[in-house]
Amino acid sequence: SGAMCSVVLDWAQTNDVGFSSVISLGGTVDIDFGETLEYLIHDVQTRYILLYVDQVRNARHFMSALRSAARVKPIILLKAGRHGRDDNNAPDADNAGLADVVFDAAMRRAGVVRVQNIDQLFFATKALSCGFRPREDSLVIVSNGSGPADLAADRAKDLGTGLVSLGSATVAALERLGGRERRSHNPLDLGGEASAKLYRDAILALAEDAAVSNLLVILSPHALVDPVEVAQDIIDLAAQVRLKLCCCWMGGGQVAEARALLAQAGLPVFSSPEAAIELFHNISRFHHSQTLLLQTAGGASATAYRRTGGARVLIETLLNQRRHTLSAMESKALLRSFGIPVTHTTVARDATEALFVAEQTGFPVAMKVDAPELASKSESGGVRLNLNTTEAVWSAYHDIIDTVRLRHPEAQINGVSIEPYLYRPQARAFSIQVHRDAIFGPVISLGVQDASAARTFALPPLNTVLARDLIDSAMPAAAQGPRSQAGMLNRAALEQVLVSVSDLVCELPWVRELAIDPLFIDADGAIAADARVVIDQGLPAGSDRYAHMAIHPYPLHLIQDWKIGDGRAVRTRPVRPEDAQLLLGFFERLSAETRFMRFMEEIEALSPALVARFTQIDYDREMALIATTTGEDGAEQMIGSARYALAEDGGSVEFALVVADAWQRYGLGRRLMGALIEVARNKGYRAIFGDVLGKNAKMLRLMQGLGFTVQPHPEDSALRRVVKPLLGK
Repeated sequence: SGAMCSVVLDWAQTNDVGFSSVISLGGTVDIDFGETLEYLIHDVQTRYILLYVDQVRNARHFMSALRSAARVKPIILLKAGRHGRDDNNAPDADNAGLADVVFDAAMRRAGVVRVQNIDQLFFATKALSCGFRPREDSLVIVSNGSGPADLAADRAKDLGTGLVSLGSATVAALERLGGRERRSHNPLDLGGEASAKLYRDAILALAEDAAVSNLLVILSPHALVDPVEVAQDIIDLAAQVRLKLCCCWMGGGQVAEARALLAQAGLPVFSSPEAAIELFHNISRFHHSQTLLLQTAGGASATAYRRTGGARVLIETLLNQRRHTLSAMESKALLRSFGIPVTHTTVARDATEALFVAEQTGFPVAMKVDAPELASKSESGGVRLNLNTTEAVWSAYHDIIDTVRLRHPEAQINGVSIEPYLYRPQARAFSIQVHRDAIFGPVISLGVQDASAARTFALPPLNTVLARDLIDSAMPAAAQGPRSQAGMLNRAALEQVLVSVSDLVCELPWVRELAIDPLFIDADGAIAADARVVIDQGLPAGSDRYAHMAIHPYPLHLIQDWKIGDGRAVRTRPVRPEDAQLLLGFFERLSAETRFMRFMEEIEALSPALVARFTQIDYDREMALIATTTGEDGAEQMIGSARYALAEDGGSVEFALVVADAWQRYGLGRRLMGALIEVARNKGYRAIFGDVLGKNAKMLRLMQGLGFTVQPHPEDSALRRVVKPLLGK
């Protein structure tokens, strides 16, 4: 938006914020956010990135570039059109709202600070550039009046920002300051006549409380208060205490000088409590989103991945029959193949068959209409529970069929499914759903049946950390349940079901919709009582196996097991974040010469930043294959690594290769490079290249044997550049 660029530039000129680039994409055809972000990643003058987004065309490219950029440079994003547009081509309000919720989930996963209006964009920009980085989302509010403090507390609760409960020692220290009882509560009202000394003493007392990390200081004009004196004391304290301070000096002319002093000192300062709380909320979420960004979810588990063949056969069979909606029995079979516990279901085609099925299943039973096109069996009158006799089964069968036919005469009824009736009095009933977003592909949502909290959404792939965040952020109170039930809720079982659902939608691009409702969770674990799956043709022939997803999952299909000449077993696989310790052990065992050949400089140890860079990767734009074997102690041991990263031209990749000294001359380097080259070729890159020391004769011979051309390095005579074209080979 050119208009937005003009507004931002005008604001920046009066707020001492400089820009390395201001880019308006406008109506571009071949340049999108992805290409722009890739440029800014490598731009050394760019420290922070502001994005104003109208719409996203290529979600995979957008998310890949966004996640890569957010790893190294904070990104603040403002999106327009959250509620759709009033034109003939716009989605309706409900769909627009759902799309915005999905977009928000994507931004959390990308490690981005998403703001809701242009003021928040400016405030977040200024705060980040000043170094304001609260890491916790809880807050203490100090004010010289109850009204402003209560306004701030209300906005904090609206946004889900917690207010810290002060410790008893802190309460006692505040009460010793004299006077008012409210001084021991959060929000803390110091009274209208609060002096600079009272502010100082209160902040020093709060700084001693280990539970207090962040402080919002509010001041409103009062005849007995000098705003400048209080501001100067706050500036001095900011350099002394560990607290992250944010200020709100309310009013106009009387506080203008004090507000300017705070801003010049690099402290975030606002004129309204609500704006201050919104900034704190946005920036504190940034660090939480960065945690989610670093999660690399792992596709299907190895066991589930081996069983996807059966699931694929089932889906292909149904599509060949021109069927798209699976029955409950078929849906549960699909879930079971990915390790999700389900109730055993059998379909009875008539009342007589129902009697025998119920007798074989064992009483009590539950009966549900088998009509795949019906979205809700309960609302259709097609569910009967806790049936204990054959007479009840006979009556229920006819009652179900008659009721559903009356309410939905067009429905195709195959019969009635019969399953054991689940009696779990301590269980909580959850609902897991999957739908396919038009932009971001599969989206997983979670809800609790007996709670008013809204559903929350996440983009697959998920791991247990991401599944836990989905549970906690969606319904922290509802998911826990009453205190008497909290210990009976097996959260690990719910996390595992979410991860398994994620595995399913990663590996089966044909799944358009999925619903597990209800999913019962108690101390004994999880079990899906009902399920519904809708499929379609999925990806075009020849597509990347994960082209239906906005975030590339862990590529399990690249795992290979093989043996070297002397019979020792070796596994090559993509790296995972959990491999940090493996990598450190591998590096420590490398000789000084091998380290120098790999890094082209003397390196004694890998920094935490380098370890994270080598193990936390985006599989869509880079790849790192490691070779492992079983050590003498029976533990997995890393013995080699080959990786590539996207080059600045966006069409080629640069590789690096290193093999443990004891494992050289066994063909390991050739095997790793061969696998890496194949991955790069399948991704459609034009070429793969690398820089090799001219004296590294072994590496140069290996590269020539793999079809690389050895060329002079364009900048360093001590190096050689090896290049291999990938297209058309």
